[in-house]
Amino acid sequence: MHFRQFYVGCLAHASYLIGDAGEAVVIDPSRDIEMYLEEAKAHGLRITWVLETHLHADFVSGHRDLAERTGAKIGIGADADAKFPHVPLKDGDEIAVGGVKLRAIATPGHTPESFSFLVFEHASDAAPAAVLTGDTLFVGDVGRVDILSSRLPVVDLAGLMYDSLQKLMKLPDETKVYPAHGAGSLCGRSISKDSWSTIGRERMTNAALRPMTREAFIADVTRDVPETPVYYLHSRDLNREGPKTTAERPLPPHLSPAATAERIAAGAVLLDVRPTPAFAAAHPAGALHVPLDGQYASWVGTLIGPEQEIVLLAEPEREEEAVVRLARVGYERISGFMDRGVEGWHSIGGLVASVPMEPAAEALVPGRHVLDVRRKREWDTFHFPGATHIPLAELATRAIELDPAAEWVVVCASGFRSAIASSVLRRAGLTNVINGAGGMDAWRRAQVTGTVRS
Repeated sequence: MHFRQFYVGCLAHASYLIGDAGEAVVIDPSRDIEMYLEEAKAHGLRITWVLETHLHADFVSGHRDLAERTGAKIGIGADADAKFPHVPLKDGDEIAVGGVKLRAIATPGHTPESFSFLVFEHASDAAPAAVLTGDTLFVGDVGRVDILSSRLPVVDLAGLMYDSLQKLMKLPDETKVYPAHGAGSLCGRSISKDSWSTIGRERMTNAALRPMTREAFIADVTRDVPETPVYYLHSRDLNREGPKTTAERPLPPHLSPAATAERIAAGAVLLDVRPTPAFAAAHPAGALHVPLDGQYASWVGTLIGPEQEIVLLAEPEREEEAVVRLARVGYERISGFMDRGVEGWHSIGGLVASVPMEPAAEALVPGRHVLDVRRKREWDTFHFPGATHIPLAELATRAIELDPAAEWVVVCASGFRSAIASSVLRRAGLTNVINGAGGMDAWRRAQVTGTVRS
């Protein structure tokens, strides 16, 4: 059996290719399908099946693209009500890939249609070698049940999740566990950095699997959940309908600075994806900054609605990357790329702004206004005394709570989110904003080593 895990770091998304005897199946594919095609070709495999554990909300799947390129069948739970050509899967259905057997088992909870796939290395094996758990069971965590809260009762989904986990816990301890996400994904609350585990290890170490009643589990899994990005239901709906293929998504055109200004005047968001030092030094006033290096697409999908028109300001060599990564979350309303950068913007009389940066270890001193944009769990662990806490996901709507006349030092964990937050505040009309570079992690290290400024 040929087994390969693929990992898209910016979305903390894991997908899989399993092959045997010239055939292969891809599970939970990314929209970047070339990596599966190349892997299959390198090992003499033909992709015959594409399987989805559920309708994903945090990324747009490559299932339709893969099926069109390879002729593969797409399998997904019957309750998904998928609108594209597919094989509706039922509990217990089996799929042969060469001599390997996959068995679909219904594990609803994260979503009603969620399935896991048992992997039998040989069709005659009594016990599975592995289980692909999608967003039901993660390493160190379980899937969220609140993402569909606007459409389905959370308590009902939490109860289904409890039952599904009991089903998975009946598997042998040595069964390897391969989930669809790792640390950093918002599909869980505290997912481990490890890329795989075993049923036995999760039984012993996963806090969500400790012995408890169904009622206690429901109460636990529905508390203290992180924000749900605004793009999640949009991506899920695209996955149900069948997203556009690569051929249907040409790169957007280049726009002159004047044309860019026209699009902004008509309501488009200018999204500056250049590195933070470049944005901090000079950018078109009013631009939203989300740097490409990091969880770029997730934060764009948190701060901008999927219906919003976007103009991109990117380094020329990374323009295609900026578009591809937005397509991963279903954002395709890209009007174009702004030509000539800040210089071009200035040439048409556009206002140019900057954001000062100071090392957080030096900037965080008593008497200064500090805004911490980390998530609640991070804030509760430790924070700067006297700081104001507004998570980044809430900042655009809550910026009105901040004194616009004050100087604000903005911090997160490492400086990535604070850079974004600085642009959100500038767009909200707060002009005296400083990005605390290095964030609270650097501040805490300085506290430990005694190098913090007094």
